[in-house]
Amino acid sequence: MKTIDNMKKVLLTVLLVPFFVMPIAASANESLQLDKAPVDASNHESLQRGARTFVNYCLNCHSANYMRYNRLLDIGLTEKQIKDNLLFAGEKVGETMKVAMNKKEAAKWLGAAPPDLSVEVRARGADWVYTYLRGFYRDGSRPTGWNNVAFDKVGMPHVLYELQGEQELDHETHELKLVKPGRLTVEEYDVLVGDLTNFMAYMAEPAKQQRNQLGWFVLLFLSVLLVLTFKLKKAYWKDIH
Repeated sequence: MKTIDNMKKVLLTVLLVPFFVMPIAASANESLQLDKAPVDASNHESLQRGARTFVNYCLNCHSANYMRYNRLLDIGLTEKQIKDNLLFAGEKVGETMKVAMNKKEAAKWLGAAPPDLSVEVRARGADWVYTYLRGFYRDGSRPTGWNNVAFDKVGMPHVLYELQGEQELDHETHELKLVKPGRLTVEEYDVLVGDLTNFMAYMAEPAKQQRNQLGWFVLLFLSVLLVLTFKLKKAYWKDIH
């Protein structure tokens, strides 16, 4: 009987935990106003630009172990273009986007190993990633000299700061102000980060667009089938009273 009672307690705990955890998680992000990410899986030019930015700036530390280079064929790149312009961390187009950095050494240098980014957008949402990439500001109290409005006390330095420039946070209004311009204008940087977020969203679900197209086809097929079924029913029952 005690065993059964203990099992009941464990089961009750498992069922109730989400109801306590979810409000806490929701309240943690309640004060953050997320910017709308320009995600469009049909925009292949944006995805190609995002892939280039990801490989050149993110893949130095972050891996994407669930993404293969040959999936870039689906966004309009040729195998030669992938090999010549994007294949820096692998030898074959069929390989995954791995990183050369050792996890133990990365943890020693950065305090924690950089996470894999394959499904980061699915985990946090495209709007959060877009806001995060635009939300770095100078903070002298942090070891890297940087902080982020979307991720307080973030351990990652601002690797795109030469492009964006340096921002400061007004702690009264909680607004960011560009105090040192980068190589790109504000508009150009937003486009670059939008393309990067778009590619990360695609990377998290490469088959999403095909799945959506298939879904519309199935709905269209079922609609036609419904009409035919209704007409068949009327024809079958018309002489039966």
